[in-house]
Amino acid sequence: METIVSHIYHSPIGQISMTAEDGCITELIFTDPSTENSDYFADDELPLVIHQCVDELMEYFAGTRREFTVPINQSGTDFQQRVWKELYEIPFGKTLSYADLAKKLGDPKVIRAAASANGKNKIAIIVPCHRIIGTDQSLVGYAWGKARKRWLLQHEFRLALGVQTLF
Repeated sequence: METIVSHIYHSPIGQISMTAEDGCITELIFTDPSTENSDYFADDELPLVIHQCVDELMEYFAGTRREFTVPINQSGTDFQQRVWKELYEIPFGKTLSYADLAKKLGDPKVIRAAASANGKNKIAIIVPCHRIIGTDQSLVGYAWGKARKRWLLQHEFRLALGVQTLF
C-alpha cells in the first residue's frame, strides 16, 4: 500500500489541496489559505501523480488544457460513481442542468439524489461539478463558492469560444 500524500497547489482562484494514494488522485478540494500541508514532502519526493496533477492544473488555468488525464479514484456509492461519471463526460465549455443530469441517469425523479451526489464530489475541476447549473441557467450551489464556479465557467466559456477576454 502506497503512502497517502497531500500537497497544496496555489491556483489563480485559491488554494487547492490534493491527495494521492496508490498512484491516483483521491481528493482535489479548495481549502482555506491557513490550511497547513501537514505531511511535507520535498518536490522530488512527491509521487509522479501529484506532479502530473499540478502540471495539468497549471495547463488548465493557462488555457492550454481542456481534458485531464491524471488518474483519479474517488470513493463513493454506486449511484455517486454513476453521477461523477456523467459529470466527467460533460464537455469543456458546456453545462448541464440538474434535471438533465437526472435524465442522463435514466430517471428524472432522481434530481435531488443527483444534486446530493454532485455536492459530494471531492475531485474539483477534474470531475467538473461546476458545470452543473439550474434549469433556469442560474449558478446554483457549489461546495467551494459561487464566485469560483462563475470564474471556472467563464474561463471555460471564453476558451471554448476562442475569446481572449470577456470584457
